[in-house]
Amino acid sequence: MTALDLEITGGTIVDGTGRPRYQGDVGVKGGKVVALGKVEGEAARTIDARGKVVAPGFVDVHTHYDAQVMWDRMLSISPWHGVTTVVIGNCGFGLAPTRPQHRELMMRTLEKVEGMSIDALKAGIGADWGFETFPQYMDAVESRGSAINIGVLFGHTPLRTYVMGEDAVRRAATPDEVAAQGRLVQEAMDVGAIGFATSHAATHNGYDGNPVPSRMAGIEEIDALVAAMASSGRGILQATIGRTLLWDEFERFARAYKVPVTWTALLSGLAGPGSHRRHMERAARDVAEGLRIVPQVACRPINFDFDFNEPFPFEMRPLFAPTMKTDRAGRKAIYADPEFRAAFKRDSAAESRTPLSLWYERAVVSVAPGQPELEERPLREVAAKAGKDPLDLALDMSIASDFRARFRFPILNHDEAEVAELMVDPNMVIALSDAGAHANQLCDACYATHLLGHWVRERGTLTLEDAVHKLTQVPAELFGIADRGLLAEGRPADIVVFDPATVGASGLTRVHDLPAGADRLRADAFGIEAVVVNGTLLRERGRDALTADGPLPGRLLRHGRAA
Repeated sequence: MTALDLEITGGTIVDGTGRPRYQGDVGVKGGKVVALGKVEGEAARTIDARGKVVAPGFVDVHTHYDAQVMWDRMLSISPWHGVTTVVIGNCGFGLAPTRPQHRELMMRTLEKVEGMSIDALKAGIGADWGFETFPQYMDAVESRGSAINIGVLFGHTPLRTYVMGEDAVRRAATPDEVAAQGRLVQEAMDVGAIGFATSHAATHNGYDGNPVPSRMAGIEEIDALVAAMASSGRGILQATIGRTLLWDEFERFARAYKVPVTWTALLSGLAGPGSHRRHMERAARDVAEGLRIVPQVACRPINFDFDFNEPFPFEMRPLFAPTMKTDRAGRKAIYADPEFRAAFKRDSAAESRTPLSLWYERAVVSVAPGQPELEERPLREVAAKAGKDPLDLALDMSIASDFRARFRFPILNHDEAEVAELMVDPNMVIALSDAGAHANQLCDACYATHLLGHWVRERGTLTLEDAVHKLTQVPAELFGIADRGLLAEGRPADIVVFDPATVGASGLTRVHDLPAGADRLRADAFGIEAVVVNGTLLRERGRDALTADGPLPGRLLRHGRAA
């Protein structure tokens, strides 16, 4: 046998199919797996995997690295946690197509809806983006290169803005505008988009508090764009749900165009205890009918770390609409108003029966300028000691600190028994890392190591084989990523080697490593011994094996495959 580029020896192979693990070696040559089990021949490099698991690289289908890839070719922190393939363009957001005169508007939209620092966006992307159309963006991503593989969804928000200008947030599209959008969807599919993404979520508000453009699209418009996608003979619809975009609409698209649909997000507590079960039942009925409509679920609590200058968790509530249409001084005046405070308390009470009911009972003070002794203490406890209502205390601290005070609480997915029901359901896909978005508010890019550590080793909710299957083959096949998600001879060698006894994610730390010194939260990985992308060793023992300014092994997955 000719010499191998890489041999991984003595590991426990979990191949991604869900089949039982087995002991063996992995041989890699020319970027592909050429031998599994018994491997003969010399190798240029060897990794000793005794006592470790050897699995396919993890596939994260819900990220927002659309902008970050322009300045961070390493796409940190996803590969730290064993992720070797990501999908960007989710929820209908992205950078292309965007006309030069709309660049500021698009960045402001991302700042508001995805919690991206406007200073980081401007510094990271630069004044001259180097692309306008979607094909040009795809070429830019491919020519820059990346540490891991990238699949791209075509987003409805930049598409609508490109065709309609600033009217995209104000009105329905005309028939000619819908037709123009459809032609651009077909163009995007031709150059390698893996699908089309949109949103009707009430929480998705853009610059100046306007709904993001996709929210102004009627179902007939979305129908036409799904039809344009389906005319390519492939593609997936990814959608973020709203009252006007859910099961009835998804079933309509799936029946008419024979396309898979995946929606964001099915979370525990979305409409009260047990509310997830009716969606599980409907997903099962659709599967029985032959429709592929797959809710995305999360394996971690949805924690938001926020300040009241950008109160993202509360912007779904009508009470907070005025805060999105004013400046810092205006928000301070709103928060100081006794009538607002009384309404906020009513809106947060148990009787409101929303995901934000009694939020202050779950909240901690995460940043207390000048009072570090209050940090990481429960808001209720700090307020009691001060003799104040917790909401009054939070608003008082916010005003006094010029909004530097921060708070954190789990909005959804904090009932582990309910989360477990969602994770084991075969009709769901584990996703929702949101990597690249809300960087200073949350960090769930570590979801894969959390799943393996918490839900496999500690809780025993999933077997190791099931968990790896759900992190690899399931998301890859759903999104039409045809050559990832399995360890098999002839497949690209995307591999993660991890220690099942230690794998996991650290707690969150705040760092200032984004462009312009902007901050973000990050979690370190435990137990990830090696990450291999397309046959190249990317990380070893928790450190990068390659530098960001050199050649990188990731590939743009046009049509779901590397070129």
